[in-house]
Amino acid sequence: MASRMMRAARLHHLGEPMVIEQIAVPDVRPSDVRVKVAACRHVPNLPVVLANRHARSPELPLPKLPAVFGLDAAGVVDEVGVLVQNFKPGDRVYVNPGVGCGACISCRANRANECDNFTLVGWFGFGSASHRTFAAYPIGGLAEYVIAPERNLVRLPDAVTFEQATRFGYLGTAFAALKRSRAGPGSTLVIDGATGTMGLGAVLNALALNVGRILATARDKVRLSRVKELAPGQIETWSLDDGPAGAWIKDCTKGLGAQAALNCLGPGSSGNTITDTLYSLSRGGRFVNIGGTSGAVPIDLFRLMGAQIDVAGNSWFVTTQAQEMTDLAALGRLDLSVFEHRRFALDDVNSASANHPDRNGGFTNLLVAP
Repeated sequence: MASRMMRAARLHHLGEPMVIEQIAVPDVRPSDVRVKVAACRHVPNLPVVLANRHARSPELPLPKLPAVFGLDAAGVVDEVGVLVQNFKPGDRVYVNPGVGCGACISCRANRANECDNFTLVGWFGFGSASHRTFAAYPIGGLAEYVIAPERNLVRLPDAVTFEQATRFGYLGTAFAALKRSRAGPGSTLVIDGATGTMGLGAVLNALALNVGRILATARDKVRLSRVKELAPGQIETWSLDDGPAGAWIKDCTKGLGAQAALNCLGPGSSGNTITDTLYSLSRGGRFVNIGGTSGAVPIDLFRLMGAQIDVAGNSWFVTTQAQEMTDLAALGRLDLSVFEHRRFALDDVNSASANHPDRNGGFTNLLVAP
């Protein structure tokens, strides 16, 4: 019998445009689910990231080319394997692209993002065995159908649209980082880069988790004012164009310092901003990095030891965290209505990667609808 065919955007060579081609619809294995993609998050700098991946991070393997990329697909379950018990055709879902091996100590403890061979299907891997995951799940979200393990599906309530679900990669990463920071109703939380895609997600999740006070920093004053409008009595802002934020953070906390901080700054940001925030934390404070700052950052370890400050990194999230976040949205506590969605057809995927000078920071959400 001839295979069912579907359209997909495939990359044949790094640095070249993707090509829209007909490929076979993936078969469903016993514990897998096939999803008809309604929307997929589009990373504007995807071609640049991929073209420079080997130079910047040669330790992070890419799928074998030609490949179908694309993170954060959302859609409707099309078919389930015989061992699938919790989903059925017609269910609305988000597909978490983060796949662990499923059997190591980290995976069995529900920490798949700490698996030595954790892999972001449709993007890149973190371990030497990621090629096996890419072989098993070769299709990212820039296609009409994807397959995924049942454990990677997040059930979407009617209150969450497919377009909103395409932001779950950033939102979920921020949610996991907030959990790691232990910020809560009695905390003051600093979010550096609060107007960007990751930073805005951190602000929205902090509000959903009832974090007591949010000190948001960024450069763009207009976007900062819009962030403050989300919760004027809870959010205070500082433009980094006016100088380092450390003294302002101390002043806002009457010299005690903030209990937690998330670094959400993008690539090219100064390491001085990190240390400035780090040294403005209170005793026992927690600093979690989910931003794109790269390179060495000099840190006074003795100073951190004396103040008992924790420094951590957070990479992606696990499916249970994404489901918890989705439940908060269903309850109306996580406000996803702030996003301005820009949709592109699959045929326009390459033009969607062009520069978007009119983007409104993290408020703008670019997506492809296969």
